[in-house]
Amino acid sequence: MLKRILLTVGIVVLTGCGDNIRLGPMEHETKTLDLDKSEMTRAELKMGAGEMRVAGGAVKLMEGNFDYNDPGSKPQVEYHSTGVRSDIEIQPSGTVQHGESKWDVRFNDSVGMDLVVKMGAGKAHLDLGTLNLRSVAFDLGAGEVDADLRGHPKRSYDVRINGGVGQATIHLPKSVGISATAAGGIGEINVSGLEKRNGRWINPGHENDPVNIRLDVKGGVGEIDLVAE
Repeated sequence: MLKRILLTVGIVVLTGCGDNIRLGPMEHETKTLDLDKSEMTRAELKMGAGEMRVAGGAVKLMEGNFDYNDPGSKPQVEYHSTGVRSDIEIQPSGTVQHGESKWDVRFNDSVGMDLVVKMGAGKAHLDLGTLNLRSVAFDLGAGEVDADLRGHPKRSYDVRINGGVGQATIHLPKSVGISATAAGGIGEINVSGLEKRNGRWINPGHENDPVNIRLDVKGGVGEIDLVAE
């Protein structure tokens, strides 16, 4: 009950008072970025409040579907490339967002990816197991995040997740090395499929694997679930 109350308060505060905002019908936009010579890219997604889904499986470098009913939530996509490396930034056009906002963004699995996600409030599902990840950083003010990292990574990478108020669930693969830390201010930390050693959660039997996922999860108020399966 406490978690639900705090989550609701956080979302209201972060989305602002929309009594004087005239919202229109839901608008839909599709935005894509073609593959080029970039071998690695840094993708940064910034959303004030709403629902976000991020996954692999795109034929192009990026394929996004966006729904919103507030002009301030209209997404802007910027892309810069220096040849081998590129940068993608997706953010709303306005400084304040109201109403509903839903993003569904997919990236190409072959390009090396540094993924940064920043959300004020809402719900996020990150289905990242097929991506060629180099690093993941996720910051959520209030809401829920479900991050699925299950897959067959070819390189080690770092994951950092910071949640303010709400719940974080992280699914990890059992086939690679895992080194995880999880800390919550108020709330529970539930771990399944991992073993605690020297203050860290590891995947027993895979301590010396060449590929490792190094995970650091911090929550303010709420629940953290780590599941290796």
